[in-house]
Amino acid sequence: MIQKFITTAVLFFILMILLIGKVSAQEVNPGKPAVTNIAGVEYPRILDNLSVVFKIKAPDAKKVQIDLGKLYDMTKDDQGFWTVTTAPQVPGFHYYSLVIDGVKVVDPASETFYGMGRMASAIDIPEKGAGFYEVKDVPHGALSSQYYFSKVTNSWRRLFVYTPAGYDVNAKVKYPVVYIQHGGGEDERGWAVQGKTDIILDNLIAEGKAKPMIVVISNGNVTTGKGGGGYSNAAMAAFKEEMTKNIVPFIDKTYRTLADVNHRALCGLSMGGGQAFYVGLGSLDCFSSVGVFSSGIFGGIANPNGKVFDADKEIPGLLSNSKSFNQKLKLFYVSVGEQDPRFEFTKKEVKKFQDSGLRVQFASFPGDHEWQVWRKSLHDFASRVFK
Repeated sequence: MIQKFITTAVLFFILMILLIGKVSAQEVNPGKPAVTNIAGVEYPRILDNLSVVFKIKAPDAKKVQIDLGKLYDMTKDDQGFWTVTTAPQVPGFHYYSLVIDGVKVVDPASETFYGMGRMASAIDIPEKGAGFYEVKDVPHGALSSQYYFSKVTNSWRRLFVYTPAGYDVNAKVKYPVVYIQHGGGEDERGWAVQGKTDIILDNLIAEGKAKPMIVVISNGNVTTGKGGGGYSNAAMAAFKEEMTKNIVPFIDKTYRTLADVNHRALCGLSMGGGQAFYVGLGSLDCFSSVGVFSSGIFGGIANPNGKVFDADKEIPGLLSNSKSFNQKLKLFYVSVGEQDPRFEFTKKEVKKFQDSGLRVQFASFPGDHEWQVWRKSLHDFASRVFK
């Protein structure tokens, strides 16, 4: 009897230790590791209210901060670990930096991404119910890297190409093509990595919400030695030549495309949205669908040319001869984030388009000038194009 009691007591004691250990683990490691962490790394962790807990070991540092939209001062413990819990974050993909004694560096716990003109850490804050960019049990296409020679820059350049599921099965099927452009401070890696283009298209096509299509993600940073950048006339002219004389012919030659204007679309975000506006609407012999995501050309940012945007001067006849554009455009699409400084300017310009008789489809999404808005823009645009 005594032995049975001792055995029961020991088991109870072990159970209590396990339960206490479990509670302690939950207290030490609240929330879940961010999906953007290096594999197996526990911090940063995202809490249920979307606050983020950062924990960094830097025993010799005098001051450590996290720059995530704002600066957060971290607190050091006696083991050299610095910690901080941020305010709740807006769902989406956010670049951030460690600031150690005043120097901004990448977080060794995070994957790095090319954005803001440099490699940077980032954290992907999940959005409840937004599963359209999550990998699912559906047929998957392929995202491949290709090199082509540019006669504009006289150099080899890289682009990424998404081909839909089944592309390699039936060699007789040809596909329409969307050409999609990144923003300033980014390159062809943006839509391939941060934008999750292949996953978004896989899911849309599997659900029957988009036609199977090829998506081409190219580098819009085109320099020719003639000067100019961003939205300058020289930059737009160089990009137009690169896109229409190099990239499109290369894709039509290398892939099974429906190689005609009715089956080509050009879209992009921010700077890439400006490129889509100028080059797409200025090349309606090459593209019949144009998508402008969160572009600053309508206002909301400092105009690099120091002038007020006038659509009819930028694209002659766009407003004064909208009927001609309507006949050539199968889809003209504009989107923007509702907390983006460009929001009101974009809405105002879209109204001008509509009042002139120009057919334009407009969409806005919660969020600022960031990837969650652009993922939704691609999802929406791809579901409308080629219909």
